[in-house]
Amino acid sequence: MVVLHHLENSRSQRILWLLEELRAAYELKTYRRDPETSLAPPELLAIHPLGKAPVITHEDQAIAESGAIIEYLLDQFDSAGILQPARSTAAYQQYRYWMHFAEGSFMPLMVMSLIFKRLENARMPFFAKPIARKLVGKVRQAYLQPNTKRALDFMESTLAANEWFGGREFSAADIQMSFPVEAAAVRAGLDDYPALQGFLDRIHARPAYRRALERGGELTLMR
Repeated sequence: MVVLHHLENSRSQRILWLLEELRAAYELKTYRRDPETSLAPPELLAIHPLGKAPVITHEDQAIAESGAIIEYLLDQFDSAGILQPARSTAAYQQYRYWMHFAEGSFMPLMVMSLIFKRLENARMPFFAKPIARKLVGKVRQAYLQPNTKRALDFMESTLAANEWFGGREFSAADIQMSFPVEAAAVRAGLDDYPALQGFLDRIHARPAYRRALERGGELTLMR
């Protein structure tokens, strides 16, 4: 049986949701973040050398990284191809692109946004704070904000043309992209992106998504 080592308020929520969509049998082990650092607890080091989530164990192996876990679970439990387009189709190329875009292109921007926010609010000598804020502000203005906007505009145009990231049908690419869009809603705002907000509304209404929240807890992301 698959064991999902689930860290609260983390990307492992996607794996929990995928397991529910697949109706796969699994065991859930939940870990709490350190209240001081918000990092994963040291117990996860016993599961995988990096000590991070998501990670699953199955048949005496530990598998980490969201994309790798999703591909593994689809290989194991989606032989009918319910959550992935046929490989010979154009939809599959779009599906595969968004599977990689989520962590390769967009999540680094969301992580940078979080780090900058925490740096601005970090304890430091009074004379250092204005310097830190000025540096953060310059990097945010020159790099983070324009690149985030460009990515969000691209995501918005994709969903304005198609209901889902992989095309007309819901797929695992939408599960992979869910956390980045959730993070963008909190850290960048989606007021100017109705298609992205509509995407969130649709995934939140899926029964499997709601079951995942019931089992793993509500997803509350840090700003």
